[in-house]
Amino acid sequence: MTSTTPDGERLLTSPCLIRFPRLLGDEADGALARLDRELDWQRPSLRLFGRDHPIPRRQVWMGDAAYRYSGRDFAPTPWHPVVRTIHEAVVARLAAAGVAARFNSVLLNRYDGGTDRMGWHCDDEPELGEAPLIAAVSLGTERPLRFRWKDRRAPAFNVALPHDSLLLMGAGTQDALEHALLPRRLEGLRLSLTFRWVHP
Repeated sequence: MTSTTPDGERLLTSPCLIRFPRLLGDEADGALARLDRELDWQRPSLRLFGRDHPIPRRQVWMGDAAYRYSGRDFAPTPWHPVVRTIHEAVVARLAAAGVAARFNSVLLNRYDGGTDRMGWHCDDEPELGEAPLIAAVSLGTERPLRFRWKDRRAPAFNVALPHDSLLLMGAGTQDALEHALLPRRLEGLRLSLTFRWVHP
């Protein structure tokens, strides 16, 4: 059940799932353009079932800590000034909603149209610790993020991710739910920035 509060739209209570509008306001369009233009977007390959497969999107791992995903280590690039500004805006918005959060890393994904995608997964790598908090910022073309319960207790559902929105996936979300950005018949660029704390 959804409810609208001054702090955002609470989509789930347990686990906590809250969507906030207008994170950057008038600066959102410029942030999208600068990040698309200035970052060194990569398309790494991941090894699945003994074969290397290029991921169906481009990405940049940024921050203070290295990260291991699907058997591969990713060294971070230094913080871009626009990403640092977004990071500060995320922490401030969450603090205003009564959520104390800290992040030392961010995964940026670039989706160039509806064929670029992210498969079903949950952010539960050991480096993220128990019950991690994930804050996802969306810039550009709106696309729905699909969620499904791991125990299939209820039907899967979509969460719309408009331009300049922030989605908080609170403690317990990664234990209970998987999420995916599925292919869509649409055009337009979308950037996703998922902030998290990586333990050394």
